[in-house]
Amino acid sequence: MGRKLLTSIATIPDSVQRRPGALEGLAWNHSRGYVPLVATAQRFEDLGYGEIRWQKRSLRDFGDQDLEQLALNFDLLVIDHPHVGRLASAGLIEPLEDRFENGFLADLETGSVGRSFDSYWTEERLWALPIDAAAPVSSWRPDLMKESSINPPETWEQLCDLARRGFVVIPATPVDSLMNLYMLCCGLGEQPFSGEAPASYDIALEALQLLRELVRCCSPECLQRDPIQTYRAMVLNNAGLYCPFAFGYSNYCRSGYAPVTLEFGGLVTLNGRSLQSTLGGAGIAISRNCRNQELAFGYIEWIASLSTQQSIYFQAGGQPAHRAAWLDPNINSSCGKYFRNTLETVDFAYLRPRYNGYVEFQNRAGAEVHLYLRGRQSAAETISAMSEAYFRSVEIAS
Repeated sequence: MGRKLLTSIATIPDSVQRRPGALEGLAWNHSRGYVPLVATAQRFEDLGYGEIRWQKRSLRDFGDQDLEQLALNFDLLVIDHPHVGRLASAGLIEPLEDRFENGFLADLETGSVGRSFDSYWTEERLWALPIDAAAPVSSWRPDLMKESSINPPETWEQLCDLARRGFVVIPATPVDSLMNLYMLCCGLGEQPFSGEAPASYDIALEALQLLRELVRCCSPECLQRDPIQTYRAMVLNNAGLYCPFAFGYSNYCRSGYAPVTLEFGGLVTLNGRSLQSTLGGAGIAISRNCRNQELAFGYIEWIASLSTQQSIYFQAGGQPAHRAAWLDPNINSSCGKYFRNTLETVDFAYLRPRYNGYVEFQNRAGAEVHLYLRGRQSAAETISAMSEAYFRSVEIAS
């Protein structure tokens, strides 16, 4: 066995002075997204540096909700990277690139999982520190797979065959469906937004058809489930043996977290080409209205540092963003090698745009793809609506 998980806490930056006064932070409502922030805030306060109170919002709001009003009411925000363009353009969050010393940002960049560090840059400025890394990966019930003498599929054809037999579940809410569409476009050889539209017509058409073929083989309930709801259905209701792609949650690999544990891995191939997932994760940003920036900068530096990510952040249910934590043998042994088994997929993940207006596109385009998957409109209508949404979003940026 390697060294034990760290139980000591990283040194608080010297610039932070012990002083009273609470900061308010906003995270998302899951053990992975909320509990580690509460735990680190409690430890931060125990050390005498100040109080940070965390509130939470739903996973859907985390990806979709307009953050402008929230940025006015909170000191710290845990954000999805596509929001940085909107927040930065509106002057609602603090740039971070010049606020740290001693090679801290260089360490985060070197230790980035995939493009997590890059994802919080726009207009040559850094707007959040990565504290959580994720992308859609595969998962399965090893107990049920063994009982059924089934192995995880390796190709799209094998996946669809397994789905036709009723063994597959996927998250197919509007935003998840759009992420799946991006993945299929990449798998067909074209990265989204590489031309004058979100995707060329032929690629978008084939990707939509492939996605609908798979969704039609799954329970209609998939259209209402996000990744968390999908995992809950798998571990609580035996709803499916295999999920081919959903934003990964290492919690479901940890003993005692749920009645059964899941195993996680990479993605299937399509026409001999590896599918390319879509980068997710979370970063921590400081509001321009922050009441104590010195305290806030000290906290975010501490929570993003390797020693915190590798210890209390992970131990409290978090999913670190630092590569060394993903490679840590003791962390992996405590969660079914989740991090080692999915690292290649997250490293290879596609990075979404971050321009001011992209989130509006994502919300509208996801709704259009969802209409198509429900049989409410044709593929041609969906592609046209997505293109219109894209042009409108670009107008916001300009």
